[in-house]
Amino acid sequence: MRRDTYEMKNPQVHPEHEMVALKTIPASSNIDETNETNSFCFQLREVFKKKDHDPTEKQGPPEVVTFASLFRFANATDFFYMIIGSIAALAHGAAFPLIVGCATIVVGYFQVAFWSIACERQTRRLRENLLRSILSKEIAYFDTNKTAQLNTRLSEDVNKVHDGTGDKVGSALQFFASFIAGLILGLIKGWKLTLVILSVSPVLFFSAVLFTKITATMTSQELKAYAKAGAIAEEVFGSIRTVFSFNGGAYESKRYEKHLQSAKISGIRKGGLNGGLMGAIWFLVFCTYALGFWYGAKLVREDGYSIGGILIVFFSIITAVFSLGQAAPHLQSVAQARGAAYTLWKIIDTRSKITINNPDGVRKNDIVGDIRFSNVHFSYPSRPDVSILNGLSFMAQRGETTALVGSSGCGKSTCVQLLQRFYDPTEGSVELDGTVEIDDTPVNRYNIGWLRERIGVVSQEPILFQTTIRENIRFGKTNATQEEIEQAAKMANAHDFIKDLPQKYETLVGERGAQLSGGQKQRIAIARALIRNPRILLLDEATSALDRESERIVQDALDRASQGRTTIVIAHRLSTIVNASKIIVLNAGSVVEEGNHETLMKAKGVYYGLVEAQNIHLKTKDKNVEENENDADDKAATALAYDKARSLSYHRQDTIDKKTVKNETNDKTDEAKAVVEYKGPAPFFAMLAMNRPELDVILFACIACVCNGGIQPAFGVILSKVIAVFQTCDPQLQEKRVLTYILIFVGLGVLMLFTMFLQSFLFAISGESLTQRLRAKIFRTLLQQDIAYFDQAENNTGALCTRLATEASDVQGATGVRIGTMLQNISNLGVGIVLAFIYGWSLTLIMLAFVPFMILAGFLQTYLLTGFADKDKKALEEAGKIAVESISNIRTVAQLTKEQYFADEYCKLLDFPYRNSLKRAHIFGILFSISDSIMFFAQAALFTFGAWQVERGNMSFENIMLVLNCILFGAMAVGQTASLAPDYSKAISSSKNILSLFQRVPTIDNSSTVGNELTTFDGQIDLIDLQFHYPNRPEVQVLNKFNLTIEPNKQTALVGSSGCGKSTIIQLLEHFYDPTDGRILVNQNELPSLNLQWWRSQIGFVSQEPVLFDATIKENIAYGDTAREVSMEEIQQAAKNANIDDFIQNLPERYETNIGSRGTQLSGGQKQRIAIARALIRNPKVLLLDEATSALDTENERIVQEALDHASKGRTTVVIAHRLSTIQNSDRICVVHRGRIVESGKHDELLARKGYYYRLAQSKR
Repeated sequence: MRRDTYEMKNPQVHPEHEMVALKTIPASSNIDETNETNSFCFQLREVFKKKDHDPTEKQGPPEVVTFASLFRFANATDFFYMIIGSIAALAHGAAFPLIVGCATIVVGYFQVAFWSIACERQTRRLRENLLRSILSKEIAYFDTNKTAQLNTRLSEDVNKVHDGTGDKVGSALQFFASFIAGLILGLIKGWKLTLVILSVSPVLFFSAVLFTKITATMTSQELKAYAKAGAIAEEVFGSIRTVFSFNGGAYESKRYEKHLQSAKISGIRKGGLNGGLMGAIWFLVFCTYALGFWYGAKLVREDGYSIGGILIVFFSIITAVFSLGQAAPHLQSVAQARGAAYTLWKIIDTRSKITINNPDGVRKNDIVGDIRFSNVHFSYPSRPDVSILNGLSFMAQRGETTALVGSSGCGKSTCVQLLQRFYDPTEGSVELDGTVEIDDTPVNRYNIGWLRERIGVVSQEPILFQTTIRENIRFGKTNATQEEIEQAAKMANAHDFIKDLPQKYETLVGERGAQLSGGQKQRIAIARALIRNPRILLLDEATSALDRESERIVQDALDRASQGRTTIVIAHRLSTIVNASKIIVLNAGSVVEEGNHETLMKAKGVYYGLVEAQNIHLKTKDKNVEENENDADDKAATALAYDKARSLSYHRQDTIDKKTVKNETNDKTDEAKAVVEYKGPAPFFAMLAMNRPELDVILFACIACVCNGGIQPAFGVILSKVIAVFQTCDPQLQEKRVLTYILIFVGLGVLMLFTMFLQSFLFAISGESLTQRLRAKIFRTLLQQDIAYFDQAENNTGALCTRLATEASDVQGATGVRIGTMLQNISNLGVGIVLAFIYGWSLTLIMLAFVPFMILAGFLQTYLLTGFADKDKKALEEAGKIAVESISNIRTVAQLTKEQYFADEYCKLLDFPYRNSLKRAHIFGILFSISDSIMFFAQAALFTFGAWQVERGNMSFENIMLVLNCILFGAMAVGQTASLAPDYSKAISSSKNILSLFQRVPTIDNSSTVGNELTTFDGQIDLIDLQFHYPNRPEVQVLNKFNLTIEPNKQTALVGSSGCGKSTIIQLLEHFYDPTDGRILVNQNELPSLNLQWWRSQIGFVSQEPVLFDATIKENIAYGDTAREVSMEEIQQAAKNANIDDFIQNLPERYETNIGSRGTQLSGGQKQRIAIARALIRNPKVLLLDEATSALDTENERIVQEALDHASKGRTTVVIAHRLSTIQNSDRICVVHRGRIVESGKHDELLARKGYYYRLAQSKR
């Protein structure tokens, strides 16, 4: 649904003012790929420089939810799972210091499996509730919240919550239980020593709280940046032809990467702060050890404590403290979930005044159809200072047709939106100060769903959904039979072309109806509106996209359909409403004239002027000629209708921004081009190879990891030495040695402080850089792909955005800081084993005998979980398509009251990954419990064999303790590494998909700068024997031996019925596709041999349904030339040429006005004029105009047509038009029929021949 006038989005939600500024960046520049940006000094400078204050973002407390709030979607069953899982986790944790191996097999399974099951159940419920909440929001909510950001929240933010509410909570509880068990055991065996050791616990606790808060806050900032980047990606993929037409790939990449840079900086800061805090915590821990040993030795000397009691206390407290350390990564996931949940909960909890879910409201037996606007004042909520309707009052009688006419932006479409109750009148209460009434009942008193089901709507830019023609028509009436569907299609003049399609009513229409021409989409939308047999019919330029013959037939159908219904028609083409019972002329939101056609013509007022401007002739000059030509006209109509059926038009440039019909043929060549199976080194390591620019950073990080990991077994060695010191009889010697080891402990703490910080900070740099580089390269690679890639159903906007958001994130989940944790653990285990071999090789061999079992369990975990991850990813992509499609087209969804339908379809698609996740939970639980319990059995063997060795005198007690300590700390490391298996499995799956994309070679590289640039280009283009079918529909021949010479500096017009192949010519000239056969020559040069970027820079294009971007008017016009920085003077001149400057100057923020997603804040005519200005600003040598003035009112059409005629001078111009009056002055007019030219010549010549063109002209009458 278009918007009658501009409304600006809330600036607090739209901090988008970077587009023009980005043009100053050289095209060759790339974030993270110059030597400077890869340098460590640059990274430090970026991270620690003062963060720029963003005035659009509120400063306040950290945006996080409470831990308990994370589980708001848990029901009784989920709480049962979580309680059992928690009990198992606590038992598992308590089993560690008690070394109860058999128990861990059972409790480990319940811990992981039950927490995972509870998490999956709640995550599914969260996804469902989130989408239902979004779809139930009032339209005003979408005016101030970007739909693209909402889609990103639905994927990326939900994944963060999922990661922080599953088995990681169980693991955190497990380690917490280990801490408590160790603490209790310590208190029982030596309360004095335990209390002294715990004296620093308040500082540790404060540090842990600070750690979680910083993590949550930084995560929230990071996700905000990713949401903005995701919004850009969705906008680009949803407008891919527009982006390619204006060579916007490099420009959009810079815009996207700007937000990636912000997310990267937040991630690195988070890593540095976390590392510093964790290092400080470990420093305090080692100082605590030093304090404990000093006091323990004192207790042994002075209070007669036994060495055994001291050791039990120490090992208990050490286990407790180490457990807290191991809980840190899991607590970090929980903290990130709290940050991500904040925005999600805010979306869900935002209540709408107008919601489809409200069961209240009036429900009558039926609607009679009387409509009355009484003193209605209205401003759009997102722009309350711009008044749209000013005391509007008029009456539409039941069963009659009322037409609303007036200039673009006068308030016509706003009336349609108020009738559907997308908004309420803004001034006072609707009962008193201004009412919109149906059957004497204010609209706001009706039940919304009931009311909308009784209204049929056809808009100027109809939206079809990515399903079959049958289902698209059935959206109008859920229980419609096939007979009713066909009858509605016949009434809309769509049945004939549908029946001639290979799949007939089962033909998939593509994303937003992209596989159909504009006229075909319009007729399907009309059928969809008529099938529900509405009492009220709202037609907003319903026939604007139709050719004259189709318009005549469909208008007759609409006239018949309007009988007995209250119909409100909005039209710029006044010939379509001359028979209306009442015509209301609007200006600036008020009624200026009212009456039927004859009355208004006699008044010779505003309406008379509009009619005269269009030169409407109601009576033919020669009735006899018309009667004699009826037979010829009927033959022409039949031929033209067959033409529409024969060639399904896959071409409407801007709004047809992707085609998604499935390739149902066995074209192996195309399939091989589309699907690339990754071949190369192990995918995960290939991903890591992309970290090569940070090699120096990674090297230092690895050194820090090795030192960090080595500290643990070194601590074990020192610990065994201290134990030996306790056996020293000489008190003075004992005290001296204890002091020595205390200093060593403090030294280890200082070393730990630095190594922990460096490990976390440096790996954050490498990990965030890799993630940024991956996202940026994926985005750039997607923008290199040929249009045929985007035509595939699996590559629609929703799927691409889902992949972009999740796959790089999955790789990050197993790299960066996680790599640091893994290396640290490997170092820990490796150094421990080496030391254990030195001091007791036989005992160490016993331990190593268990390693193969641990490796096998870990391998099975990764292998099985990777398989599940691959399947789940595909299923979630399908669900993502539904979510993106429904949210992006929310107005159409609301019109059809299909909120529940799309939510249900989304939920169905979640069922498969949900069932997989339950299986995965059990497998993960079993394998985790086995791998974790192996360590206990290994330690049991170690103790048994060690005791036997001491008894035989082969090993000293000190060496036994040393080996035990080294193995103990290594065991903890192995346990923590095993818990990373799910993250690693996701990373492998995503790496394969990413690398497959990188290896795909497009047939037409849309970022290529290779090829010839003509030094002299006069504008001549030759199309020779063109044969063409779209790659994903080879069974439908679109062009058949098409020949045309487009002469330089002249205007060539293409006319013909909807679907005959006109717009396909535009797409071939833009080099979106190569012809199946034949040649396109530009100044006698083969088109594929030219530099693609240069060639497209020579073309200016305006389509019937232009796509604008969610940016300012200035930025949208400047988008016409992304290769340079366009001056404000040029922008204003282009706007003046397109007759839009006056309108812009009257806006509060003028050229800095944000126009909303796809230009929703503007009316159709306003959008069209900005698109014309965008095309003119690049001063093109070739101008392609596809119904460029179709959305304009009479006066604006005249002015803009004059501007276009002026702009066409000295340029090669190709015009597509249904209004023959706009092309009658063309140098050459070509009639296209069944994919070839059947007539060509000047207007007068073609009329004299009385052939196809003559019949098209006659059908206008």
